[in-house]
Amino acid sequence: MEGPDLGLFGPGSVSWRVHAEPVLWVAGLRALYLQALHPRAIAGIVQNSDYRNDSWGRLMRTADYVGTVVFGTSADAQAAGARIRAIHRRLRAQDPETGESFGIDEPDLLRWVHVTEVESFVTTARRAGLRLSDAEVDAYYAEQVRAAELVGLDPDSMPSSAYEVGQYYDDLRRYLRATPPTKQVAMFLAVPPMPHKLGWTALRPAWFGVAGLGFALLPGWARRKYGMPGLPTTGLAATVAVRALREVVAALPGAVLEGPIYKDAMARAALAAGRPLEPEPTF
Repeated sequence: MEGPDLGLFGPGSVSWRVHAEPVLWVAGLRALYLQALHPRAIAGIVQNSDYRNDSWGRLMRTADYVGTVVFGTSADAQAAGARIRAIHRRLRAQDPETGESFGIDEPDLLRWVHVTEVESFVTTARRAGLRLSDAEVDAYYAEQVRAAELVGLDPDSMPSSAYEVGQYYDDLRRYLRATPPTKQVAMFLAVPPMPHKLGWTALRPAWFGVAGLGFALLPGWARRKYGMPGLPTTGLAATVAVRALREVVAALPGAVLEGPIYKDAMARAALAAGRPLEPEPTF
């Protein structure tokens, strides 16, 4: 009799440890700021996305997708990937500089989005205090190649270690820049319309602080691309702030932090182990 489907990664993976961190909401914002520095990537977003009118819906759908890929069953992850591939296949954009039409599913664009996401996730988790060795960080990148395959990327073309990710960024940095659409999206990320008519409540300054932290967590070279200081002191302050945020979030009840996808994964893992599964301490 087969045991429960533990998905693409499972309880022994670094991916499960990293993505159990609730501060990864900040990592998601960091990834968006990075992605916006790619001229073609930002053109594809601006020309195809209704992000201004559905920002929170888009954010929740992205979070659900990532959660399904990491914690869902293999079938759920494959189905989610198939839906994303189908959406990408029918979308096109125009290069604002050359006028060339291009598909959103170009491997170079998909690779950029994937790398900025996974690098933001593991870097933010580590800076927030999650104890990961260099070998475990490399293992995380190697595991996440499976997620890249879901959107149609060739696994052999993917950076699968911290060194390879660093080389990938170095190769692209001369091409990355803050175009006018980049700056518009960055400003929107900082001050989006608040959901449920909560714009004039404490949620507005709270969100501004979280968005500012996501930006401050960018590597120095990326902050300089935006015309902001890339000083090491900024990075140090961001590390201190995200560690403090992690401590605050860790004090919240599990019912607030653990979504249904995560809870189902923990139940399947406990069933596979034949006993209740106690979460490993991460700090």
